[in-house]
Amino acid sequence: MGQHESSPGTLAERTVESLAKYITNGKPKKIVVMTGAGISTSAGIPDFRSPDTGLYANLARLNLPYAEAVFDISYFRQNPEPFYTLAHELYPGKFRPTITHSFIRLLHEKGLLLMHFTQNIDCLDREAGVPGDKIVEAHGSFARQSCIDCSRPYPQDELKRHVDAKSIPRCDHCKGLVKPEIVFFGEQLPAEFFKNKWLPSQADLCIVMGTSLTVHPFASLPSMVREHRPRLLINKERVGGIGSGPDDVLLLGDCDAGVRKLAAACGWLDELEKLWAKTAPSAAAEFKRRQEELWDKDEALEDEIDKLTKEVDETLNLSKWHEERVRNEKLPRECSGVARATAKALEPNLSRLYEDKIRNGSSPRESSDGANPGEAPRGRHEDAGGNLDHVFVSKNRDVASSDTPVVQQHTEGKRKDES
Repeated sequence: MGQHESSPGTLAERTVESLAKYITNGKPKKIVVMTGAGISTSAGIPDFRSPDTGLYANLARLNLPYAEAVFDISYFRQNPEPFYTLAHELYPGKFRPTITHSFIRLLHEKGLLLMHFTQNIDCLDREAGVPGDKIVEAHGSFARQSCIDCSRPYPQDELKRHVDAKSIPRCDHCKGLVKPEIVFFGEQLPAEFFKNKWLPSQADLCIVMGTSLTVHPFASLPSMVREHRPRLLINKERVGGIGSGPDDVLLLGDCDAGVRKLAAACGWLDELEKLWAKTAPSAAAEFKRRQEELWDKDEALEDEIDKLTKEVDETLNLSKWHEERVRNEKLPRECSGVARATAKALEPNLSRLYEDKIRNGSSPRESSDGANPGEAPRGRHEDAGGNLDHVFVSKNRDVASSDTPVVQQHTEGKRKDES
């Protein structure tokens, strides 16, 4: 594992199992924990310096002169908007603590936590239940806020209102800019850090997690641990010279996986998982969140239904127009077909009629005009005008200009014949 070759002075071996045995045997009474952004990345909060996913790599949208300007006090005085845009995304309450945060709380509940030194500003350790008096926020946090000119405290609820609105809070007393007590470039570290920085020298176990240990004076803290006091590094890579000491243990990889492995070796895993489960959103909060999601989905669904209804109406109107047009175009053809079929059916009778009239020595018209009033007409197929135009539709010159439909003309003529 690339650790020191000399024999350990306190641990039996430089392994997690040996360290767990050291812990469960009650040897350490004062554990100091030091953490960085790596313990919060699984909560969805980016670290600062990862090339593609880090916070600084994703600040181009804020149009900063340089990435670090968002945390530069001189730039903040000139233009506080980029910081409050970022604060809107990072403000506490939007993220759930990780199981690593719950592991720190577990150490506290077991009476083993001397102090938690953190570089993080996200307050997730507080949300996990670690008491404020057991936390040294070396780079400040969102836990407190004040005016940068007169230093007067500013109400937490008022700051949250401004952060939610992405607006700029100002001091009620002097109208100066208000800022969370996050340490910007150009500002001093909190007094609490200097007051407690000697505590690592009192620790009988130091656990370092999720930090690059590149920013001083925080980076110097692990070196203050006394010789033959075990140091555990849970991190993606070796940092700060940890691994060179005789009782250093390395657990390289993901922080959450690392604390689970250590907790399992100590026999604490079930206890840890239950403790972490308590940090899940409450049933009421989760219900509210799901309701808001459903409302959003309902609104989207209603919009989609309205859109589809409009499209269906337009389609139906088009279909009705098309159906009407087809019917209007088809009707004359159908009527002409009916007329031709009727004429064909009547053709034998008409032929016999002509033959009978010729045999009797008169034309059909003469027979019609000279018929006896009391004699029932035989085979009469005249229309109101005394001709057969209603049968031979194709020969009727007046059909095209008539307002009466062709089928109606044919039907009316037939009724007159029957009468």
